[in-house]
Amino acid sequence: METKLNMVYWKGDKFWIGKLIDNPEVMTQGKTLKELEENIIDAYKLLVLDEVPEDHKSKEIAVAV
Repeated sequence: METKLNMVYWKGDKFWIGKLIDNPEVMTQGKTLKELEENIIDAYKLLVLDEVPEDHKSKEIAVAV
């Protein structure tokens, strides 16, 4: 399953800085924009998959509200 993430980012004094719009607690930096993107993906995975074993399954479910 692929998840689309929206990131807001800017160039600081030394690094590119970014955070996820839908998960603003996920914020990181990188020396290049490519490194920033890799780092923010890693940070997102840590947040979402914390304590989930590597051998796991995923399933899309619907929730009626």
